[in-house]
Amino acid sequence: MIKGYAGRILEVDLGSQTTSFQPLDEELARLYIGGKGYGTRLLYDRTEPGIDPLSPANPLIFATGPLNGSVAPQSNRFAVVTKSPLTGGIGNATCGGSFSYGMKKAGIDILILTGASKTPIRLEIDEEGVRFLDASELWGKGTYETQAILGKKWNHAVIGPAGENLVRYAGIVSNERIAGRTGVGAVMGSKKLKAISVQGKRKLDMEDPAKFKEYTKEVRRIFKDHPVLGESMKRFGTGGIVNTTNGRNIIPTRNFKYGHFADAMKVSGEWMEDHELKGVKTSCIHCPVSCGRDVDVEGVGRVKGPEYETLALLGPNLEISDLKKVSEWNYHADDAGMDTISLGAVLSFAMELGEKGMLDQPLHFGDPAGVTEMIQDIAHRRGLGNELAEGVKRMSENFGGSDFAMHVKGLELSAYDPRGSYAQGVEYATTNRGGCHVQGASMYLESTGPLTINPQNLKLKAEIPVVQQNLACAINSMVLCIFTTYGMIPRQIHEMDPNSLLYKTIVTLFENSGPLMRKVMGIKGRPMMWFEKWLTYITGETFSSGHLQEIGARIFNLERMYNLREGLTPADDTLPHRILHEPTFKGMVSGHPLDKLLPRYYKNRGWDAGGIPTQKTLDRLQVRV
Repeated sequence: MIKGYAGRILEVDLGSQTTSFQPLDEELARLYIGGKGYGTRLLYDRTEPGIDPLSPANPLIFATGPLNGSVAPQSNRFAVVTKSPLTGGIGNATCGGSFSYGMKKAGIDILILTGASKTPIRLEIDEEGVRFLDASELWGKGTYETQAILGKKWNHAVIGPAGENLVRYAGIVSNERIAGRTGVGAVMGSKKLKAISVQGKRKLDMEDPAKFKEYTKEVRRIFKDHPVLGESMKRFGTGGIVNTTNGRNIIPTRNFKYGHFADAMKVSGEWMEDHELKGVKTSCIHCPVSCGRDVDVEGVGRVKGPEYETLALLGPNLEISDLKKVSEWNYHADDAGMDTISLGAVLSFAMELGEKGMLDQPLHFGDPAGVTEMIQDIAHRRGLGNELAEGVKRMSENFGGSDFAMHVKGLELSAYDPRGSYAQGVEYATTNRGGCHVQGASMYLESTGPLTINPQNLKLKAEIPVVQQNLACAINSMVLCIFTTYGMIPRQIHEMDPNSLLYKTIVTLFENSGPLMRKVMGIKGRPMMWFEKWLTYITGETFSSGHLQEIGARIFNLERMYNLREGLTPADDTLPHRILHEPTFKGMVSGHPLDKLLPRYYKNRGWDAGGIPTQKTLDRLQVRV
């Protein structure tokens, strides 16, 4: 077996309460690495088209990769793959915490949950096997209390009331981290599974442990000295992005009607540091970055503070500048086990529906009154909360407002307005799980990072998403934190004067590097980046940027074929009407120019003009459908 893997897949039928172990397929591990990639392959192969995402027939797949279980910084994450109850297409999410570490320690690479229990249950899994335990007394409890009751001896993945009540954007929580997107928690709730607890003592087998250990020390030094991973993230967390996006007119404001909020500073990472911060801690095991922040919530105490997406979508997006309220709402959403990105979009959509007389509801832009109660009502599907639990797409179908329904493929948009970040718009439109930024993060190379090109011309805007989506697919299959990619841009770039001739020259060369970028990224050479070297030292296989681009493209195309099989079409590769047609910058007569960029994107992907992967592309990438 390739090193770095436990070599075992555990399948659990929750209906019959039976288990079986299967060997990990070594060839699939080479083709898909693990995590999201291997999980997508299993989902495609093990399900019939058209299954109900909330039926027992929909498997819930927890998948690790060869880096998990090691001490590599940012490596201890797990991926969850399933059919999404929110979009009807591919559903996946990744999560930090300690659960993946426990899975590998228990000698398990992948956990496949099928069937459904008739009563609430939980699982305990270790090297000796699987125990099915009654969870009736835990049912209805929040994610924090549930994990406290289960204790620190085990590593947990749990759901809260949102998952139990099948909120379509419910997530799965490990420690204080959440696999938030696409409704994976609702699938877990549909199976009446409250919690999974794992532990073990198995050691990770590596091809070259000495080189891995030595190089990991070097990477820790690199991270420590990096201006983002070692400095700004430690001071401000992801909240440090608030002032950047606000300054560049791309922070969602008033349900994405605008890209700038006058009081954004009051919900920023800098404001949190000065006024609300109670401590800094690393929530994910073996990670030195410490992006988590601690704040006080009245009546609760010290809890994890909100991150950028939450700050933006529960702050400016609702025209709220009260960080204490945003922190409170973040706590209630985390405790309920609910995606705050979708939650913020749902609340702002409801506010605009009410403003336009299309929905009788009590919430208003700029007013925090009633929001806490509505979050609880959504989690328990009480009253109007039952409607908001369905997500923006279904709400727009029931109440109208499709022109300002901020979703792609049914997944609510994350907190970067693509009218000021064209490549990010292409990424939103084409990403298989819907309107998400961590399936590529194109905005970092064009509008929010240290080396930004003109975000509003057409140069490179169809090339960046392809490269970034491929890389993200590979990263999410290792399974590694997407923040590791921040370190790819060295300190020297961060410290350059953006008005200098050298900086402008580099930007110009980068903007015109489309053909060269595709060629260079496809070269299968020596490992250069730390994650490439880690993979090589652990597995004994050679990984480089070219290898990862190929693997990522394979995974992305398989996801695409799954979506096509499940009824999504290239017509779903679009952006909200507001983004396409309402300008937010002076001189703009319309919105995002997606129609000009999508044909180029399809061509770069090796798809036909209609957005369907060609057989030649599928054969080249060894995508079996």
